[in-house]
Amino acid sequence: MWAKAVEQRPERRPEFSTTSGEILSPLYAPEPEKTAAFEQTVGNPGAFPFTRGVQPTMYRGRFWTMRQYAGFGSARATNERFRYLLAQGQTGLSVAFDLPTQIGYDSDDEAAEGEVGKVGVPINSLADMELLLEGIPLDEISLSMTINSSALVLLLMVVAVAKKQGIPIEQLRGTVQNDMLKEFAARNTYRFPLTAHMRLVTDLFRYSAKNLPRWNMISISGYHIREAGSTAVQEVAFTLANAIAYVERAVKAGLEVDEFAPRLSFFFAAHNHLLEEVSKFRAARRLWAKIMKERFGAKNPKSMMLRFHTQTGGSTLTAKQPRNNVVRVALQALAGVLGGTQSLHTNSWDEALSLPSEEAVLTALRTQQIIAHESGVTDVVDPLGGAPLIEELTDRIEAGAVAYIEKIDEFGGAEAAIRNGWMTGEIERSAYEAQKAIDSGDRIVVGVNEFVLENEPEPEVFPIDEAKAREVLADLQKLKNERNAAKVESALAALEISAAWGDADLPELVLECIESYCTLGEICASLESVLTAEES
Repeated sequence: MWAKAVEQRPERRPEFSTTSGEILSPLYAPEPEKTAAFEQTVGNPGAFPFTRGVQPTMYRGRFWTMRQYAGFGSARATNERFRYLLAQGQTGLSVAFDLPTQIGYDSDDEAAEGEVGKVGVPINSLADMELLLEGIPLDEISLSMTINSSALVLLLMVVAVAKKQGIPIEQLRGTVQNDMLKEFAARNTYRFPLTAHMRLVTDLFRYSAKNLPRWNMISISGYHIREAGSTAVQEVAFTLANAIAYVERAVKAGLEVDEFAPRLSFFFAAHNHLLEEVSKFRAARRLWAKIMKERFGAKNPKSMMLRFHTQTGGSTLTAKQPRNNVVRVALQALAGVLGGTQSLHTNSWDEALSLPSEEAVLTALRTQQIIAHESGVTDVVDPLGGAPLIEELTDRIEAGAVAYIEKIDEFGGAEAAIRNGWMTGEIERSAYEAQKAIDSGDRIVVGVNEFVLENEPEPEVFPIDEAKAREVLADLQKLKNERNAAKVESALAALEISAAWGDADLPELVLECIESYCTLGEICASLESVLTAEES
């Protein structure tokens, strides 16, 4: 199914031209007398400071990865959705996990009651991961996983599946979010104390640098910071401040900057103000290049590239007149493309109401494909670059982000700014001001505080199949009954000892637990018993 979909993808036309036949140049810059100054401050695409993009040809060479976020019910149900999306031309997978999985609990844990399969797919063991990825060619498809607290375990489950499929793990391509600082600042799906989580983040860095050369070991997320209420400037500043903290941790652990920095990736939101969002992406790219070169002494140009995934803004979607969300998503996706994203998820119009329906997710994917093949914006690299407003906004966002980072440095870095509550407080203040503007009518939200309908019809929503949760629990019980109990006990005991001694081989012992069919909850509980005690 997947191979057939790839064969049917339309070929790019040989010439890049308008519908009227006007040939377009690859790149546009100001008039000749201003070009030298422009190149000095903004640069060229594919070259430091990467303001105009990380590749010289950008989308003229290849499109961004179209990566729709999906996960619900059970591993079997989500596998069906994955196959459907790939058949419709999606070019990468993005896994949404349910809340118990995100925090490291099994589906039969008391804490998981009522949450199994509700906002993502439950993954309890290697058996579930095998079902989730059944029929998916892991050596051909890029896999992204939005997982943080249990990131190390879920990544190693993918490694175990690849090994069982006979795929060399060095061929695996994808991203694991693994960003715990933003969890403590904005999202709160954490399991262990911050110090323990940062140790696991670094362990994943070390394992990936050694074994997974094509895998992004972290996706440093501004998306969740923005969704929690930050401004665009704060999104850039707090994301890059967190990134600085991760780089410092990795260097302190003995990794060379150019050994791991090329596999750092980022994740940003795209909200409604198209021009600000385009400028935000350009500013973030330029500022990160300067940070890596000047602050950390990176020599490899790939270490200075800010490669990022974009997701359209879930918090901007409305339950009122939800079909309007199709337009919001299209504008936000366009901002991501004009800003030079490397991969993109477009939200479905019904996500303010429920999990996305198959019809809605197809519309979301088609939105990306229409931008790629019909809009013409992919024919020119950084098509808005050089526009006075865009360049001024880029400069102002960068300057605002620098001011925030300097303030965070005064606290002692992002970890300190999160521990003392400052970063969360700044996000909350911005969220409060934004909501006040909507409540007062100073900021119009179409269909909510203006242009409302008197008798709006009730939309259909994607139904939650409660039978799926019962199916998951039955599968989990069957696994526990049939696996080798002595092997499970031995693997978990070895893991606890390794964690207590700070053993650098901890990921290998986690992998041994996974291959022994220990569950996610058992592995995380074993780690918790040691890592939480260390913090206290």
